Parts: sequence; structure tokens; C-alpha cells
Amino acid sequence: MTTAVSTVTSRNPADPSDVLVSVPAPGAFAAADAVERARAAQPGWLAGGAAARSAALGAVATALEAAADELAALAVREVGKPLTEARAEVARSIAIWRYYAQAPYEPLGAVHETAAGPGLLLTRRRPYGVAGLLTPWNFPFAIPSWKAAPALAAGNAVVLKPAPEATACARRLASLIEQALPAGVCTVLPGGATEGNALVSVADVVSFTGSTTVGRSVVQAATARGIPVQAEMGGLNAALVLPDADIEQAARHIAAAIAGYAGQKCTATRRVIAVGPALGPLREALVEALRAVAVGDPADPATVCGPLINEQARDRVTRARDGLSVLAGGTAPGLPGWYAAPTLVEQVPPGHQLLREEVFGPVAALLPADDLAHAVRITNSVPYGLVTSVHSAGLDPVLHGLDQLDTGMIRVNAPSTGVDFHLPFGGAKESGHGPREQGRAALEFYTSSRTYTLSTVGTM
Repeated sequence: MTTAVSTVTSRNPADPSDVLVSVPAPGAFAAADAVERARAAQPGWLAGGAAARSAALGAVATALEAAADELAALAVREVGKPLTEARAEVARSIAIWRYYAQAPYEPLGAVHETAAGPGLLLTRRRPYGVAGLLTPWNFPFAIPSWKAAPALAAGNAVVLKPAPEATACARRLASLIEQALPAGVCTVLPGGATEGNALVSVADVVSFTGSTTVGRSVVQAATARGIPVQAEMGGLNAALVLPDADIEQAARHIAAAIAGYAGQKCTATRRVIAVGPALGPLREALVEALRAVAVGDPADPATVCGPLINEQARDRVTRARDGLSVLAGGTAPGLPGWYAAPTLVEQVPPGHQLLREEVFGPVAALLPADDLAHAVRITNSVPYGLVTSVHSAGLDPVLHGLDQLDTGMIRVNAPSTGVDFHLPFGGAKESGHGPREQGRAALEFYTSSRTYTLSTVGTM
């Protein structure tokens, strides 16, 4: 659900002359038709029972595994994901489908005693019907998987509207899913804002990942209809480095979180906050670590930082660093794609774009803090609250920081990037709206709870 388009076009960001997809956008009526077909197919999918759904999701995992090399290569070509990361994403997607293949056997509710008299009280979770899924381009297999798999496991049908830039990946993923599922249960709807808006207007439950601006509109539209909605909308994530941290290790982790996949992750590190005397050593180590990051062709297994998704994204990164004190930020490789060198800046003035907006690229600001409390205040000062990494050898200051940080996820002595798909994922403030994704939280989101009162005949 991005910019309105009349044509769905997807190009290789490492070679913009390479067009993967260019087709007419299907329009709003196609979205309504897809949802109606899904709505017709959903009761049979649910009635088939836990064994059938479990087997189908397991078959999807097997199909993805058989096509793993092809899928990784497609992610490299369509969204510029470095090959090593693309392979890891496909492996994660396979694991997600296997994880949720067991979910149909999970308990659906609980049995309770009545307060007085004979009878039973039951709670039971039931699917909503059709889940409308709006997904971004940066994780073209994993994010659709972690939305679709739990929705399907719970007995919903799904209609997936991917970002135009990831249309080819979404189509290939859907072709593998559709082989294992009854017709109509899973449908891919290509397109832009027109199709996305239409999907939100007719689906029974909506899950969105993307920009804050679009996410707000999705939440508003879904809320006005009274349907459940969750929206993951990015972050302005900080890495806190305390004086007792292993500075070299912290620098490696932070450099990877700044520059990996050219910083095109909602969990990427955007601000590096050095506490007290950590500033000098960290500055030196982080500059060295960023300069060592391999930037280049995403098809090269050694590449860590590939191209930006398009020219506009590359230009935003360039503008964001203009006029600032640049500590690291070499020349981008002389390749035909949309590249930007990993960049670290300091002495960033208050109110600067880098301290209030998510610039989706390999650029971060180094900020000093007097002590841990000051670092926490800096971390919490932005409108976002997705993930924070904390680097320290001591347990007490880390635990203190954990209590005060206003973010949905906290990673200790680890990069801010990285997802444990069996645990809840999501953020605070403008980073997220609604229930968490992934793990058991996802199964709860895609189902509604009902309470049943069972009384014997003749009782009140």
C-alpha cells in the first residue's frame, strides 16, 4: 500500500535496466473479487480440520526448501538483498511455516467452572474470515510468511498485497503456497495504493508493515470499519554503548546493524549513543568497522551492503548526510545500481532529520551521553520505539536500562537487527499499532475469543 500506480513495475536495484515485472495494476474491483473468492473458500479450509491445515503448511515449508536457491537468487535480483542475507531469509521463512504447521493442534480455549450451579463455561478462539496482508519489499519472503502462516493456521483465508518493488518474489511465493492449499485460500494481489486501500476496505482483519504515513491511514480505515488491525511502522533505533562494554564487539555488531542490507530494515541502528568515556574508543572502532563493510554487487556472497531499493532512496541518504561532520562514509562503488556508502556522522544538531525521522539507508548518528540515564532519555526522545540494543559487560546497568527504555524489543550485546520468529515482534509509540506479530501472539491476533455458557435443561 504505497504510491498509487497504474502499472506495477519492479526493477533490479543493482541493475535498473533489468525489469522483472511490468504489468497493469488490477484495480480496486480486483481486490474485492479476491476477497470474495477467499471468503467463499475459507469455511471449507477451516472445516478441513487441524490435520489438513497442518499438513498443508508443512507442505509449503517443503516446497520453499526445494526452491531455496531459486528464491534467494530472486530476492537478490528484485530487491537487492545480499546473497548471504537472502539465503538466511529463505531459511527463516521455511522455519516459520514449519513452526506454524504445528499451530492447528494448539488448544483453542479453556474450560471453567461456573460461579454457582451446574454447567460449564468455555472460551474458544475462532478465525475472522479473510486476512488482508499488506507487506513491504525489504523482506519479500519472511514478512509475508510470518503474516500468512499464522492466519492460515488459525483457519483464515488470506489475500496478500505486496509492495510493487517485490511483486515477482510475492508471485513466486504464492505459487508455492497455492500448490499446497485449496483454491482461493491464498491469493496475491499486485498493485499499489488503489489495491491496498480496497483490500483494507473489504478484509475481515488487516496486518500491515511499512511506512508510518501509510500505516496511519491503514489503521484509521480499518478502525473506522471496526475490524482488527495491526501495523508495524518502522523505527529510529538506538544502540547504547556503556563504558564497560567490549568495544570491538559492540562496534562490529553496530556496523552490521547500520550497513547490513544497506540499512533497509526497520530494526537497523540509526543512532549510536556512547555513554561517558566510551565515546572516544567507540568512535575509532566503529569507523574502522564501517570502513571494513563490503559494499557492492548483492550477488557476491561477500557483500554486506548492497544497493538501495531505488534512486529516490539513494538520494534521501545522500541528502541526510549533507552538511554534517562525516566520520565514515567512503565513495559508493562505481556500479550501475543505486549505491550509498555506509555512513557515520556526529555533531548532529537537535531537530535534524536523522534525529526525528527514519532515513531508510546505511547512515547513523553518533551521539554522546553523560551517563546511562542520559542515554535512556536520548533513546526515548524520538516518536518511535521499536528496538534498542544495549552493550555492556555488567548486568545491573543493563537491567536498569531495560526497565526505562520505551521500546518494544531490547537486545543485549547483540545487533539491533535480528528477529526471533517464535517470540512477539513489535514496537511502542509510532513504531507499532495493535497486537504483536509472530509467535503465539500472531495466532491470537488472527482469531477472536468467544465465551460459551453451557447450562443443563431446566436451570437458570
